[in-house]
Amino acid sequence: MASKARKTAKYIFVTGGVTSSLGKGIIASSLAKLLQARGLSVTIQKFDPYLNVDPGTMNPYEHGECYVTDDGAETDLDLGHYERFLNVRTSQANNVTTGRIYHNVITAERRGDFLGKTVQIVPHITDELKRNMLLLGQTGDYDIVITEIGGCVGDIESLPFLEAVRQVKFEMEEHDTLVIHLTLIPYLNSAGELKTKPTQHSVRMLQEAGIQPDILVCRTEHPLPYDIRKKIALFCNVQVNSVIEAMDADTIYAVPLLMLKERLDQRALYMLDIYNDKDVDLDAWKMFLSRLKNPIDSVRIGLVGKYVELHDAYKSIVESFIHAGAANECKVSIEWIHSENLTEENAVEKLENLDGVLVAPGFGERGIEGKIAAIQYVRENKIPFFGICLGMQMAVIEYARNVIGWEGAHSMEMDTNTDHPVIHLMEDQKDISNKGGTMRLGAYPCRIKKDTLASHIYGKTNISERHRHRYEFNNKYLKDFEEKGLLATGINPDNNLVEMVELPGHPFYVGVQFHPELKSTVMNPHPLFVHFVSAALTYSQEKRSVEALNTSMH
Repeated sequence: MASKARKTAKYIFVTGGVTSSLGKGIIASSLAKLLQARGLSVTIQKFDPYLNVDPGTMNPYEHGECYVTDDGAETDLDLGHYERFLNVRTSQANNVTTGRIYHNVITAERRGDFLGKTVQIVPHITDELKRNMLLLGQTGDYDIVITEIGGCVGDIESLPFLEAVRQVKFEMEEHDTLVIHLTLIPYLNSAGELKTKPTQHSVRMLQEAGIQPDILVCRTEHPLPYDIRKKIALFCNVQVNSVIEAMDADTIYAVPLLMLKERLDQRALYMLDIYNDKDVDLDAWKMFLSRLKNPIDSVRIGLVGKYVELHDAYKSIVESFIHAGAANECKVSIEWIHSENLTEENAVEKLENLDGVLVAPGFGERGIEGKIAAIQYVRENKIPFFGICLGMQMAVIEYARNVIGWEGAHSMEMDTNTDHPVIHLMEDQKDISNKGGTMRLGAYPCRIKKDTLASHIYGKTNISERHRHRYEFNNKYLKDFEEKGLLATGINPDNNLVEMVELPGHPFYVGVQFHPELKSTVMNPHPLFVHFVSAALTYSQEKRSVEALNTSMH
């Protein structure tokens, strides 16, 4: 271990080849989890080769959900994995894109920082990449910084990233850096054998960029026999015990245990020359996995959204249900319901067999009426309901229309001429023309009213939750809602904005303006999800006991 004085971090770089979506983020998170379980302090960062400055303006179909950190950075969804695995908060520094790097360099050039020099990819872009790669390691907070390089080796846009990694490796001491290359060993059914050639080609491309990988993690559907490992080692220039098998797992949360079995953490520590004799402590993690894999009961929860074809668009919500399900020893089956296909007429057939309904966040007017129809049905039929961000706003609109009686009530995001703008644009958003990074982003405080469902769920009065939105509850109408029974139970103490609403007398009816799913982790499942799943379970059990009673009476 480094001395108690300022720590000097060591750096692990994770690259990928052959194909995208091999799971670099999961392997990076799993390795970090194992190192953390040995008492080391670890952080992970993601370097993405696309030109967007951040994923904030991308359609979820393009890149999955946009993950937001406490400090308001709109980042890649892999940062969600890092936080869920490590239970450690990430920040703006943990996600860097080509767009941000070029933006920084061009801004510096315009200021005249380069003293009349020709600004080039090498050294100026690579220098800025290296500066960002080493930033977190220079804080003194970490023993190890893991950097995941997005994209695939061989992509044109990845070249400056790989060159920066090569330079860092060259400039640092021998045991201060480590390159892990994730690759694919396909199985050809017709030949009945595993093929190593794609891996060989992938490693060769990495070597062409001047980087020799230290460890190969091989994604495979079949176990890697020793002779295959030996062949990979020989042709890829690594030691045979640096060839790690990464079999498909039934849940991503089992991957740290698979990597432990393959001794990936021991190999990394040996190659980084870090002496660590502490046993890996994964007891709490194993307990979570045991509850996840052996549920006592199950619930069906409808997720109503407009990007449901791409499940990654709601990645954090899905993972939060996994955490909350394990906490309740209950399997959560998600029914994906496209809000554009929902109407008042078909709401019954689509929703009546569910034990709970979550109305998801989103932007724009597509599928709005479907969300409102779903909320009306679950409110009137006392089915547990949870609305997040736009989901809460739709709950407010539904209540305004169907309980208070304001037919045309709407959000100004969808209808600027509505007579009752129960959701409106925040004052500080009215003059904004740029779309990137200008929303209400990151962690904000919220004060919870006593003796409410919200206070029961959180067990405290002051909380902090993450936001990503432009529109807010219109406080002009607050009195009308409260008189008619929909209560604002969470308020931002600084500007009085409504953060949470709930409906007393309903089994579970909660809408939140923030995104609780962004803070749920394996070790700290989010209380709102835990209580929502618990309410759905109670609802399901009561429904089944009534059905059983009716059957026995007949």
